[in-house]
Amino acid sequence: MARLQGRTLFFITSPRTPMKMLPEIEILVSNFTNQIWNTKCQEDFMKCLATDPNFEGVGSPKDLAFSARDRINRGPKALGFVNLNPTISITEAGKNFLNEETAEEALLRQLLKFQLPSPYHTETENLSNVFSVKPYLEIFRLIYTLGKVTFDELMIFGMQLTNYKKFDEVVDKIKKFREERKKSSKSYRVFMGEYRDAEIEKIYQCEIHEGKTKTRESKDASLTKFVKTKSSNMRDYTDACFRYLRATGLVTISQKGKSLSILPEKIEEVKYFLKNIERKPIYVTDEKAYKEYLFDSTLPVLYTDNRESLEQEVGKLQEVSADVIKKSSVIELKKTLKQAVVRRKENLIKDQVMRLKDYQSYIDVMSVFGDIKDNNYYDVPLMLEWNTWRAMTMLDGGDIRANLKFDDNGQPMATASGNTADIICDYGDFSLTVEVTMQSGQRQYEMEGEPVSRHLAKVKKEQGKDAYCFFIAPKINDSCIAHFYTLHLANIAFYGGKSIILPLELEVFEKMVEQSGKVDYTPNPDQVRSLCEYSMKAAQAASSEKEWYAAVKARALNWLTA
Repeated sequence: MARLQGRTLFFITSPRTPMKMLPEIEILVSNFTNQIWNTKCQEDFMKCLATDPNFEGVGSPKDLAFSARDRINRGPKALGFVNLNPTISITEAGKNFLNEETAEEALLRQLLKFQLPSPYHTETENLSNVFSVKPYLEIFRLIYTLGKVTFDELMIFGMQLTNYKKFDEVVDKIKKFREERKKSSKSYRVFMGEYRDAEIEKIYQCEIHEGKTKTRESKDASLTKFVKTKSSNMRDYTDACFRYLRATGLVTISQKGKSLSILPEKIEEVKYFLKNIERKPIYVTDEKAYKEYLFDSTLPVLYTDNRESLEQEVGKLQEVSADVIKKSSVIELKKTLKQAVVRRKENLIKDQVMRLKDYQSYIDVMSVFGDIKDNNYYDVPLMLEWNTWRAMTMLDGGDIRANLKFDDNGQPMATASGNTADIICDYGDFSLTVEVTMQSGQRQYEMEGEPVSRHLAKVKKEQGKDAYCFFIAPKINDSCIAHFYTLHLANIAFYGGKSIILPLELEVFEKMVEQSGKVDYTPNPDQVRSLCEYSMKAAQAASSEKEWYAAVKARALNWLTA
């Protein structure tokens, strides 16, 4: 069990996004069901996980068991998707989470049940009676009550909601923060920083007064270091909270405003559970009863479990007669509603594609690239992936598929999984994969080098035709340049032969898009293929990777006139 040792809320941070739990839970239950979750089992699980293409990393080589507990105990166990005692098994809630049709709903139910304290998370003697809260439930309430909550407001004030009885106090603090911000002549960054640090000192005034300011990560016991560490922790938990709430499909993120709000069409669903779910933690010391409650896939009751509510929502679609609605089961009505939402999303994305191909969104696409470079978004990697898909859709013909996850309104929700290219462009007689990253330095090579070539090989094998790749980043690391140059010349069977991967700095790619917007015709796939084939010729003629990279860059900057 975990011990509650802080004075602020904490949220599940491993994995950072909840849907990354899916392949890990599948590996656990497929290979280790009925086994005891001990050190050996944990090490074996981590070795098995490290071979899965969806997993990014290899775990801590010094302590594989710790890495396994980090992956399973924090998320899957805490949310009730798996039971680890006495042996490993998947719960009914976990089965629903693994089902694509019910995954979002299953996640929502478990987040709304997550509570502090619980038999899984107990208070220490020094911090007794600090926690009495269902964190995700109260943050939903905070967003609904205030209309929207910014990242900084959630970090500074929302993290103080350790007891549901403090809710009104936190709301008042946020309102005061907003009012004082309007009156301040300081820059937002300075104002927010000073306000945040002052709040942290209030939260930990006892520890500060007693001189207990040394943190585990450092020997520095200064107040400045203490406040900085607490601020960093609060930021990490806030980011995790944002991502998990976003994955429920009930909230939307303003990327520029860095705020959360309830989707208008989901207001009734949120109102329903805010009104009906008990706010006080239950079965705090009764593990058996708590597990029965946590593992139950039907609890808590949601808006769409209520037949009357469900009939109203299906009736709004005007696709099914009243007679058919009355005769349908709850499961059938849920499926009808889900299918309608999926069709609506597909139509919204189709409309985006039509506007892009007609260059109606050209100015917006270029503007978004500018904001990406200026780091003006909450989730910059996601926005880069989404905007690059938009640019490729606009750039030329073909079937351009983004593997990122879209929300019900057709807006970007999560980046592509680790086992596939970010974008796949099908041009008929050849394909092009597109990989994007905000990573820089040596980490870019470590995280992207091998997967990029593997994803390209996968497309070659699946489609049975020539395929190339654009690798786009704000700055290309020298190791990546050398790696991709070598792959042009090396005939590696595992990668489907020679791999033509063009490293393109973001500014270069922007220039390519800009050129396409200036010519009086729509570029065609042959021009894309010509650039890729030139890369191979340049590699064969170059005396080094630097000479090849310079040649590819020069050609890309003139790809429509060369």
